[in-house]
Amino acid sequence: MSAATAAATKPAYRSLQAGDPAPWFHQACTSNPNFAFDTVAGRYIVLCFYGTASDEPGRAALEAIQAGQGSLFDDDKLALFGISFDPADQSEGRAREMLPGIRHFWDFDGKVGQLYGALPQGQESGSVAARRFWMVLNPTLRVRAVFPFREDGSDRDEVMAYLRALPPIDRFAGFEIQAPILIVPDVFEEGFRKHLIGLYEEHGGTESGYMREVDGKTVAVHNPNHKRRKDYTITDPNLIRQVQNRVIRRINTEIEKVHCFKPTRMERYIVSCYAAEDGGHFRAHRDNTTKGTAHRRFAVSINLNAEFEGGEVGFPEYGPRTYKAPAGGAVVFSCSLLHSVSKVTEGRRYAFLPFIYDDEAARIREANNAYLGEGVGGYRA
Repeated sequence: MSAATAAATKPAYRSLQAGDPAPWFHQACTSNPNFAFDTVAGRYIVLCFYGTASDEPGRAALEAIQAGQGSLFDDDKLALFGISFDPADQSEGRAREMLPGIRHFWDFDGKVGQLYGALPQGQESGSVAARRFWMVLNPTLRVRAVFPFREDGSDRDEVMAYLRALPPIDRFAGFEIQAPILIVPDVFEEGFRKHLIGLYEEHGGTESGYMREVDGKTVAVHNPNHKRRKDYTITDPNLIRQVQNRVIRRINTEIEKVHCFKPTRMERYIVSCYAAEDGGHFRAHRDNTTKGTAHRRFAVSINLNAEFEGGEVGFPEYGPRTYKAPAGGAVVFSCSLLHSVSKVTEGRRYAFLPFIYDDEAARIREANNAYLGEGVGGYRA
């Protein structure tokens, strides 16, 4: 074989280094057959590409992991995901979930291994030797450090010492940072807010779901453990125009100034209610992760009242701080940010919650009509 031929056939591994964004993926896991990796942001993450627990290096890595359960891996500051390429690790129970803190991905098709460089591009697990290493991610899911396995096993002690020395998650960048969001006061005046709340109280709201990708289609699902909120949909064209006018004058101008983005479209005209009596909340999620929601650019959360406790918007990737806009004020943020609404513990939080996008995104929205499931309305740009 010539040198050129050898070079052409040499396996090509992806190489992720400190500072690189960690790829997102969906894969079968010990706790979920289709785990969305992007949802784990907000804590340090350790990925251990041990490959198989059938040999000494893999078994030793698992023993080191299990020894750290509770003391290191607690799901609050630190969570670990092992990545197995060997189906026998699952069928024979060699790799086990230990909550809190320890889970395993069953990467038998090699998808995750190829994304992270444990397997060469275009080759499934089992066809070549896997590269074994530990990878530490910061709370924004960017690579912080990589530790290759060593023949003498010294990598295990080095990794555990590194993890014990990690700073608090709200200081992962060396100091406390604010989420990249906008706070815009005085969007809706008092009389207008009271009118919107009155509409909800007069007509009531219906349980609000959220979007998921199921068999290639965007569908609405309901899970009160993930989200509990009721919505009233505004249908009066005159009132919709009044809402649009205020958003265009008071929110769009701030988005243009800060983000150099000109919004031209708005989706969803709803008055929402997170009620203490319902345990109103919304667990961490992103707003544009399906084909039917990929057009969304900015989310807007306008508080219509202030007489409630809890119900604050948080951005776990950027620390534990949460935000409560004043009555009439808005929290505005990219739909790509992981965010949550804390449980309302007293009173009711009323809010107006649209999405904002532009003409280019509108064309994307129309093109994705083919991926909408039953009951999800189509769209014409």
